[in-house]
Amino acid sequence: MTAGNVACTVCGCVCDDLRVTVAGGRVVRADGACRLAEPWFLSQNASRPPAAEVGGLPADPDAAFARAADLLRAAKYPLIYGLSRSTTEGQRAAVALADRLGATIDTTASTGHAPSLVALQQVGESTSTLGEVRNRADLVVFWGSDPVVTHPRHLERYSLEPRGRWVPGGRADRLLVVVDEHETETARLADLFVRVPPGGHWEALWELRLLVRAGSVSDGSSRTVAHASGSDGLADLARRMKGCRCGVIFFGSGVTAGKLAHRTVEALLRLVTDLNEHTRFYARRMRRYGDVAGADSVLAWQTGYPFGVNLSRGYPRYNPGEFTGPEILARGEADACLVVGGETAADFPPAALEHLRRIPVVLLDPPGAAAVVPAAVRFATAVYGVHRPGTAYRMDEVPVPLRVILPTDYPSDAEVLNELLRRVG
Repeated sequence: MTAGNVACTVCGCVCDDLRVTVAGGRVVRADGACRLAEPWFLSQNASRPPAAEVGGLPADPDAAFARAADLLRAAKYPLIYGLSRSTTEGQRAAVALADRLGATIDTTASTGHAPSLVALQQVGESTSTLGEVRNRADLVVFWGSDPVVTHPRHLERYSLEPRGRWVPGGRADRLLVVVDEHETETARLADLFVRVPPGGHWEALWELRLLVRAGSVSDGSSRTVAHASGSDGLADLARRMKGCRCGVIFFGSGVTAGKLAHRTVEALLRLVTDLNEHTRFYARRMRRYGDVAGADSVLAWQTGYPFGVNLSRGYPRYNPGEFTGPEILARGEADACLVVGGETAADFPPAALEHLRRIPVVLLDPPGAAAVVPAAVRFATAVYGVHRPGTAYRMDEVPVPLRVILPTDYPSDAEVLNELLRRVG
């Protein structure tokens, strides 16, 4: 059986044009899949762990639910974390459980684009869908991002190669610019690579703002392959930005790292606002996991805040750093943790991982997932877009429907969370 228009949730691109062939209860071929997605599809149903485990040993699901509910009820300061491998249904169930427990709920944004979310709350965001980039953008800038490695089909589907309504020549009609501290795989494909000093993104962005606001800048739209650094490279980039018809900056972890990263992102967003006085320009975050954008959206819809929400007083409170998962764990405050998608805990600082090993953990993970955190209770859950339908949000907040390509008798994370909600009530 071959299914078309299959969506992949490995990264934030959520490519939905794959053709997946299934035989003998396994995926045997995934046409159109990138080097990240293909092994992920081929590994589905390769292992059959127990549906539930208690203390590392197989257990009856009813006993596992009872044990997990007891641990969560007994906790005085529980944390629910993850959700970027879930879908809208599972994320809603997680928020409802956090509300019932008076827990803190956080997403993988706290180890990724939390500074971006804080910055856009302060200064706003000039943004667009990836479809608009595909059809309009003739200048594409990747700032602190290496999509060739992290989002392999981004250039192919959305930002560089596709032919669009106002860029009919595709790659021939676009200028690719990379700004980073070192030459990346994407930089090797770029028409212009601007190197910034280590830790110098904030200074480079403010200098670029000054160059853009300095007055008349001649049209620099012609393509010349070049590597540049310092003020000369930024001056060239400013000319190209003001001379394009439509531009976009995709920014990633190179910009969002560091204690004051929200100020760096704020400078980038203000730069895009300045550019819109001269031409059409956008900014877009390069989200990592398949549905982290959906987790932000669901939390904002349910609580008013996109991540790091504390419900211990019966109403939502939001304070990044105080109520974000890695910091809560690193300070040793949480006395129980429910993790939805254990692989995301690999980004925690060592102190947070160490504390996780000291407290009871209820873990919801798909079959075959690597053990990142030890779990007092573990549930194997179905994979959305493979075993269960659902809705995932692409990195540009566009919802993409997911379909079933393989059968399974594992429950979804929404079903597990709703059962825990029933039992702790």
